[in-house]
Amino acid sequence: MAIASNIEIREAILAEAEAQRPKDRGGNLQSGSVLEAVINKLAPTFRDPELEEAILTQFHDLLRTGIFAWGLNLSNPNPPFFHFTDRGRNALERLSRDPSNPAGYLRNLSTKAILNSVANSYLLEALECFNSNLIKAAAVMVGCSAESVILDLRDQLIAKLQSLGHPIPAKLSDWRIKIVLDALYTYLESKKGDFPRELREEFEAYWNAFGQQIRTTRNDAGHPTSVDPVTEDSVHASFLIFPEQAALSKKLNEWIINELK
Repeated sequence: MAIASNIEIREAILAEAEAQRPKDRGGNLQSGSVLEAVINKLAPTFRDPELEEAILTQFHDLLRTGIFAWGLNLSNPNPPFFHFTDRGRNALERLSRDPSNPAGYLRNLSTKAILNSVANSYLLEALECFNSNLIKAAAVMVGCSAESVILDLRDQLIAKLQSLGHPIPAKLSDWRIKIVLDALYTYLESKKGDFPRELREEFEAYWNAFGQQIRTTRNDAGHPTSVDPVTEDSVHASFLIFPEQAALSKKLNEWIINELK
């Protein structure tokens, strides 16, 4: 039988723990109850030892990275009791799109944009880093994914300009991403009067803000000046912004293909 992927298993554990999470101080979470429900959901007719090991691995990974912690209270501080930490409770508030739940995050992203293979590979590694508590590595990987999305848009613009016989701004072909970003913004800014109103307003409000947040966090991690050059909150923000940046890039891409003259 097919074995569920790690991100599917992780999502199943989080969803079941949330379903069983006490809504008042009188209840408790127990690992056995949650794990039994997860295996019954993923393999209701057949117990696969490989799947059971994978479920245990993901459960302990959620403990290791601070989504869960052992214990109910000081009178019951040990397994099988466990609870959601503050980090875990924050993740629950946006479980369908939080990077702590890669399956939900990727589903949300897929409703907004389809990434090229390079951007997708970096994003998958970024999610793995984030959920392994490798925050600096996650910052670099999600930044690389965002840059790939921008370079995709740049390439589409160059191809369209060539097909129209229009001159290509020299800086669009620079090897430095900052130069490319500035050149791309300058060109699109000059054309925004031709955008539909909604796209023009979104471009004016968010294009620079999206790129600046993700790029700054990535550069802080990639050119460190301290032991902790970036915070978990800033990297988490990059993940939440990324789908919106990808969606805006998709809209601009479609405008270039269909409307640029």
